[in-house]
Amino acid sequence: MSIDLQLTRHELELVAVGAAVAAGLALLLVLFALARLRALNKRLRRLSSGARPAAVDGTDPSALRHVAVVRYDAFGDMGGRMSFSAALYDDNGDGVVLSSINGRSETRTYAKSLAAFQSDQTLSPEEKDAIAQAGRD
Repeated sequence: MSIDLQLTRHELELVAVGAAVAAGLALLLVLFALARLRALNKRLRRLSSGARPAAVDGTDPSALRHVAVVRYDAFGDMGGRMSFSAALYDDNGDGVVLSSINGRSETRTYAKSLAAFQSDQTLSPEEKDAIAQAGRD
């Protein structure tokens, strides 16, 4: 079975113009994809050049991976150990200690930054305990 297709000159010109437009759009799409790929490659190189080296076990040493929570009764007349201190820090001892002191009528929350396991603010015994416990994991 053969099909004999007879196209006029005008129809052939339309087909050629349509094919040229499709090829032009495909070329623009390829150029756009290449530009995006170059931009992503630059960002990846910039990120990898500024990245910190991974620890021996392959983890990021700047990840907050040492965590501990110490619960306690802040006031003698209250039970339930509703107060707590939580320490979160990285392998370098940089992070934060969060404490929440729960009383009968109010709760106070404190955040203290850590740099190399030290804080600019005075640490309570419970906060020091949370820092020590987080280092044991």
